[in-house]
Amino acid sequence: MTLRRLTTILTVVLGLAPITFGLNYLLDGQGAASGFGIDPWPTGNAAGYFMVKAGRDLALGLNILVLLALGHRRATGIVMAIVTVAPILDMIAVFTHGGSAATALGVHGLTAVVVAIVAGLLLRERPLVEVDRAVLPKAEARIN
Repeated sequence: MTLRRLTTILTVVLGLAPITFGLNYLLDGQGAASGFGIDPWPTGNAAGYFMVKAGRDLALGLNILVLLALGHRRATGIVMAIVTVAPILDMIAVFTHGGSAATALGVHGLTAVVVAIVAGLLLRERPLVEVDRAVLPKAEARIN
């Protein structure tokens, strides 16, 4: 497996993960929140947070997947580098609101590291060179 293919697979997984989280927050906010690392979660009107979290996660994942599908690998890397902010802030939220250090570091911190690594891999890729078949014979004729 080439590094490019591995990076593509990891990018797809990292695009699908927040979409899955976002859908979970839309369909079962309390259930999804239990794995985030902060307890207790808001109830009543404050539970509107779940919709905000769902929207953020869906937007992040869709941006990554759409850019990748359009073949904009460098732009995907830039967006993923920016997206690294989200799990870092999630980690800080868990630390500052009574969550466990294991969840803060093991879930959110590790996610930030993985996203940053994949973003770096995307950003250091060289674009695939496409050879124009119409120009190639003319160039060969000039060489000979």
